[in-house]
Amino acid sequence: MPLLNIRNLTVTFATATGSFTAVDGVDVQVEKGEVLAIVGESGSGKSVSMLAVMGLLPDTATVTADEMTYDGRDISDLTGPERRRLIGREITMIFQEPVASLNPSFTVGFQIEEVLRLNLGLDRAKARARAIELFQAVGIPQPEAKINAYPHQMSGGQCQRVMIAMAIASNPRLLIADEPTTALDVTIQKQILDLLMKLQEDYGMALILITHDMGVVAETADRVVVQWKGKKIEEADVLSLFSSPQHPYTRALLSALPEHATGDRLPTVSDYLQHADA
Repeated sequence: MPLLNIRNLTVTFATATGSFTAVDGVDVQVEKGEVLAIVGESGSGKSVSMLAVMGLLPDTATVTADEMTYDGRDISDLTGPERRRLIGREITMIFQEPVASLNPSFTVGFQIEEVLRLNLGLDRAKARARAIELFQAVGIPQPEAKINAYPHQMSGGQCQRVMIAMAIASNPRLLIADEPTTALDVTIQKQILDLLMKLQEDYGMALILITHDMGVVAETADRVVVQWKGKKIEEADVLSLFSSPQHPYTRALLSALPEHATGDRLPTVSDYLQHADA
C-alpha cells in the first residue's frame, strides 16, 4: 500500500473571468521511504498539487479527487482538528521562500518551540532543549545563540535550515520539499540537498521533492513524475527517465541541461514540442 495515494486530482480556481484549471487529473503515489521528484516548469501544477494535499489552498480553489489517502486513510474531507493532527506531524512541508515563511516578529527559536509544544506536548524547557538539538542536526552553527535570532538576522541558507528543522521536529513519515533551494546560491543549494538526503535516510522518511532542476533529480530521486500544463505526462524510475524519456517535453527538459549543449545555444522547449499537443 502506498504511503500517499492520489488518483485523478483536479484543482480549479474561481477567477474574475471564469474557472481556471491548474491541476488536471494528476495521479501521485509515494511509497514508504521513497524519494519522489515532481518536475516541470513554473505553472505546471507541481506546487498546487501538493498544497492541495496539505489543505493550504485558498477558498477560491476547488479540489476534487477519485482517491486521496495517506497510509490507507481518506484525507480528502478531514475536519479542521483531524487535519491539524495529521499535517505538521506525519506530513510536513518546506516552502520555496524560507525567509517569507518565517514570522519576522518572533525569534526562530520561539517558532520552532511552538511547533514542538503544539505537536508533541513538550513543556517550554524541553522544547528549548529539543530545538537546540534540531538546530545542531541541520547544521546551524552556534545553535544556543542562533535560537534567539530573528529571521532577518540569518542568511537565506540558515533560514532554510530552520524550516527543515521545523519540518522534521515531529519525526514525520512524509516530507514535501517545494523548490527548497530556489533562492540560494549554488554552494548553499548543494549543502541543503545533501542535508535533506541525509535526514531522509536517517529518519526513514518518504520525500517528495518538487523541482525544475533535472540535475537535482538525477542526484536524489528514486522515481520521477513529469508535469506539464497541469497534467502528468510521464512517470518512470530515474534511470529509465534519463536513459529513455518518452515525452517530447521530458526530452526538452533533459536537453536543456548545460552539459548537453552541442551548439551556440541551449535547446528550448519549443524545439521539442511541435507535436506534443497532438
